[in-house]
Amino acid sequence: MPARTAPEAPLRSDNPTDEPHRTDDAAEPGDGDLAGAAARSRESRGADARALTQVLFKEFAALEPGTPEHARVRAALIEANLPLVRYAAARFRSRNEPMEDVVQVGTIGLINAIDRFDPDRGVQFPTFAMPTVVGEIKRYFRDNVRTVHVPRRLHELWVQVNGATEDLTVLHGRSPTTAEIAERLKIAEDEVLACIEAGRSYHATSLEAAQEGDGLPGLLDRLGYEDPALAGVEHRDLVRHLLVQLPEREQRILLLRYYSNLTQSQISAELGVSQMHVSRLLSRSFARLRSANRIEA
Repeated sequence: MPARTAPEAPLRSDNPTDEPHRTDDAAEPGDGDLAGAAARSRESRGADARALTQVLFKEFAALEPGTPEHARVRAALIEANLPLVRYAAARFRSRNEPMEDVVQVGTIGLINAIDRFDPDRGVQFPTFAMPTVVGEIKRYFRDNVRTVHVPRRLHELWVQVNGATEDLTVLHGRSPTTAEIAERLKIAEDEVLACIEAGRSYHATSLEAAQEGDGLPGLLDRLGYEDPALAGVEHRDLVRHLLVQLPEREQRILLLRYYSNLTQSQISAELGVSQMHVSRLLSRSFARLRSANRIEA
């Protein structure tokens, strides 16, 4: 019986083009897969942080304050919950403040929340801590960032105006009018306008600073000033009005005395009359001017 030979194994080619064809879809995940993986990764990290926080708080409650172990666990709690602070700080990106400063202020609120948290109350720590962190950041903006003082009531009302503006914009598909905001909050339109103006009053701009973009000089260079001779305009007009009511000779005597700065003896020599007569004419002129002066009257 003839011997049976084993089947030959297929030859493996060294040419990569001889490999079985793989489609790009199978080789690389799509955008949706990447987004889903990122979301699952964030959820996983959040769950890990919550679980770690619960374990640390159980250990933290059993430790004596002031001991090195107590400080170590406290620092671990702060580190584990810093993402919560960054999330809260991101809500204030539009305030044009360095994000590092906002995060530092929020961390102070986080530390206060850690020191006051009671795990036995059955509340999740992020739920308890978020209002404290946000409140600390808002207090920072209210008390430290503003260089223009705004009354507390007006600042709190401005927050309500902001919220009403967002709600009405979504409702109507456009920016709401002042009247619509006032009706929504049951306040006067003047209060809405004052709140909007207060919301812009975070920083005082230097009067000497040049205007950005338009190349114009600073505001100080464009502001008017009080002319020191402005008050004299009204006085000169009044004197002119009163002088025309005097006889011509008395007008000339007053002009010589107060505009030419001549003495009474010089005026008497100029007019050919006695100095006593000049004195009497001046006294009579003053009496007429005072009686006709509408300002003193």
